[in-house]
Amino acid sequence: MVLMLFAQSSWAQFRNITIAVEKEGLYPPLEPSIAINPRDPKNIVAGVAVDRAIYSPDGGITWRETRLTSPFGVKGDPAIIFDAKGDAFFFHLSDPSNEGRQNEAWLDRIVVNRSSDKGKTWDEGESIGHNPPKDQDKPWPGVHPKKQFMAVSWTEFDQYGAIDTTCKSNILISFSDNGGKKWTRPKRINGVSGNCLDDDETVEGAVPVINADGRVFVAWASMGYIVFDRSYDGGNRWLNNDLAIAHQYGGWNMTIPGLKRANGLPVLGIDNSPSRFGGSLYICYADQKNGAEDTDIWLIRSTNYGDNWSQPLRINKDGVGKHQFFPWMTVDQATGYIYIVYYDRRDYDDNRTDVYLAYSRDGGSSFKEVKISESPFVPDPTRFFGDYNNISAHKGIITPIWTRMDNGKTSVLTAVIKDADLK
Repeated sequence: MVLMLFAQSSWAQFRNITIAVEKEGLYPPLEPSIAINPRDPKNIVAGVAVDRAIYSPDGGITWRETRLTSPFGVKGDPAIIFDAKGDAFFFHLSDPSNEGRQNEAWLDRIVVNRSSDKGKTWDEGESIGHNPPKDQDKPWPGVHPKKQFMAVSWTEFDQYGAIDTTCKSNILISFSDNGGKKWTRPKRINGVSGNCLDDDETVEGAVPVINADGRVFVAWASMGYIVFDRSYDGGNRWLNNDLAIAHQYGGWNMTIPGLKRANGLPVLGIDNSPSRFGGSLYICYADQKNGAEDTDIWLIRSTNYGDNWSQPLRINKDGVGKHQFFPWMTVDQATGYIYIVYYDRRDYDDNRTDVYLAYSRDGGSSFKEVKISESPFVPDPTRFFGDYNNISAHKGIITPIWTRMDNGKTSVLTAVIKDADLK
């Protein structure tokens, strides 16, 4: 099924484009991911939970929607990435029985579908990390800037949600060097296991990046810290001990008024550009260092492959007592500029929520902020709102993507922003 969606929006400083709405018989749209094709920047592909693939062939003017299928099931946590060849990949969770939690096969592997025609059609998917009866959750991919070399990292649970203290969670990673056709046997990279409750004591939110030399870096959250690991030989050998590089006050599992659940999981980015900041690593995350009523967005950076990290820089420049949450970051690999999208409540005394973009042109030393949503929304705490948003950037074109909720119904929006239009 292919549907054409024309960008519906009103003109403001930044045009908001609705690309997914609630439809009868479909899962509510949320947890969006987006990527710009480096081989054809007019081609933008988005993934929306649980199984919607939405693409634009014309730089965001029109959008077409298809639905993924796989014998392994399609169960959410979408993550979209392009490789150096221009193929698109849609990583997601599994549900081969299509029965959800009622069937033991739910979350039995990570799945990736590939599109070689710019998001128009998708294959049936490849299986990664099948290891029953253990559960595989929260995948995120990384890609080599020049080669068809990809990584995907995720959390493996002995049993998702189990209370038993002997139940463990670990961070796994797998690689492909042939365009996603085959994937290596997963390797555990964390030293200290977490529990299985999907909370602060769970190792969660692993994000990998790869530099031009094939070095692989991964960051995740664990027990009140941001944790970092790396491999200098393409993923074979890793550090003997996890590096706890920043204190995440209050942990990654947090309470945000009006949301059913929320997190401050880290996002790792790398600058593979020819800029003077090339080679830098960046991590953004949210925490409640300034109190449970004041969630903030932070960034740390390293210019020596993770040996040393800067002190956390507060991204949001508002006063105290307001919430900023659900950040996601990208680095434009042509310019080295950093962009972070997040929700923001600085202008209100209730749960009205805006969307902001922060950007840095000096290697993360300083950031400017701009509101990009046309109007605020109020989430319904009885409805699941998702766990993340996303953003992509290429040669000065930025495409943040986010979920909003109106009268209890979710929709997914994006905007096509030129860096030249930012002050």
